[in-house]
Amino acid sequence: MNLRKTLIPLAVSLMLMSCASVIWDEVNMMPPPDVYGDGMLNPLPEQDPMDLIPYRGLLYATDRRPVGPDDSEKYYANDRGQLVRLGVARISLHEADVDWAEVREISLLKNRTDKYPLRVTGVQEYGILEDTIPGFAKREDYGEDLLDGDEEFAAAVNAQLARSKRKHVYVYVHGYKVVFENPVLVATELWHFLGYDGVMIGFAWPSTPSRWAYIRDTDTSNGYARHFRKFLEFLAEKTDAEEIHIIAYSNGTRLAARAFEQLALMNDGKPREEIHARHRLGNLIMVGSDLDRQVFASYLADGALGVPRHMSIYVSDKDKALGFASWLTRRERLGQVIDEDRFSPAAKRLLEEVRDHISMIDVSDAEGAASGNGHGYFRSSPWAASDILMMLMYDLTPEQRGLRLKTSMPVYEFPPDYMNKLWAALTEVNPDFRRAFKARQTKQSGDQRP
Repeated sequence: MNLRKTLIPLAVSLMLMSCASVIWDEVNMMPPPDVYGDGMLNPLPEQDPMDLIPYRGLLYATDRRPVGPDDSEKYYANDRGQLVRLGVARISLHEADVDWAEVREISLLKNRTDKYPLRVTGVQEYGILEDTIPGFAKREDYGEDLLDGDEEFAAAVNAQLARSKRKHVYVYVHGYKVVFENPVLVATELWHFLGYDGVMIGFAWPSTPSRWAYIRDTDTSNGYARHFRKFLEFLAEKTDAEEIHIIAYSNGTRLAARAFEQLALMNDGKPREEIHARHRLGNLIMVGSDLDRQVFASYLADGALGVPRHMSIYVSDKDKALGFASWLTRRERLGQVIDEDRFSPAAKRLLEEVRDHISMIDVSDAEGAASGNGHGYFRSSPWAASDILMMLMYDLTPEQRGLRLKTSMPVYEFPPDYMNKLWAALTEVNPDFRRAFKARQTKQSGDQRP
């Protein structure tokens, strides 16, 4: 028997399974980010946020096909649609026997013994994003109620922004092999630890929950970038968002990066300040990016770096899923750590000269980064989650967040005393935390006296 012929199908199967995110229609609440440790900082409101949010749920955008009578899915099929649909999902944050006060306390427990699932309990579709109607279709092909969907969605966004401290919109873009509910629930989870301030949106592109869907999903994430770009343009034109941030994961980084390249080409020759004033794109955060590194370089050559205010690329050498993806494609992935001897002079120069606009962050040594197959560290690592959330919440630079540059290349890493450095940074931007932090230090000093 040819050993190579035997091992290749096995390795491909393992890769396809290991690249997957959670595919079920519920997620268990992620561990609390360490930044909220010791009770010094609690972002969660005293009252159940679903009683305060004007639309009482989480907003979503999807270019999946709506379910029909013969489909097994609840809301949207695991198949491509022809346009973007907008709506709000109802989320169950806790079991019937756990009230919000308990959820607020449980959320920040470092070592939980029980699982706390989040579920989608229903959706209300507002309608379609009219600008994504295909060129071969006509407006009269759709009912007036669907054509009003973008206006209703924008009104919902603006109503929540009006009651928020931070007038920011956050969009989560999922990876390969998940159903519609997954990005909605993960987005809810991230919003939970942002304190339900601003507006969070789950963008559910049509991935397929099948272990053999990797190539199909890759084609979709590349080809459907237009819809995502149209959605970002809509948010900038029709909402009151001061900035729009993107958290893109795994295969979803292909969709996000290509959409940013399209925006760059559309704005070719315009100064960065003009592009930002028009599109108001703040942070583009790419986590576990399953994007060909050389393809990404071509996007940068087209000016993609000039579209967001800042681009953060999280990488890890513990990410087994990207290791298999690299083996399958014979191409290095953007989310993999670059060896020093393979770090090109051009890449070093870019990261050094435009540090204000792009950062590469190595999470390999962060707490929890190797959990599972090491691919979902933005949820499993309390350090990586802390870093991403504090970037979004306070707009702190990598240095301000306590990260340090490696001695041999312009890549940030997590030092052993990362949390102390991050807490020290927060004392400068959050007066309430400063008081709690000083009280903690005073108590520790008293406990250490003989």
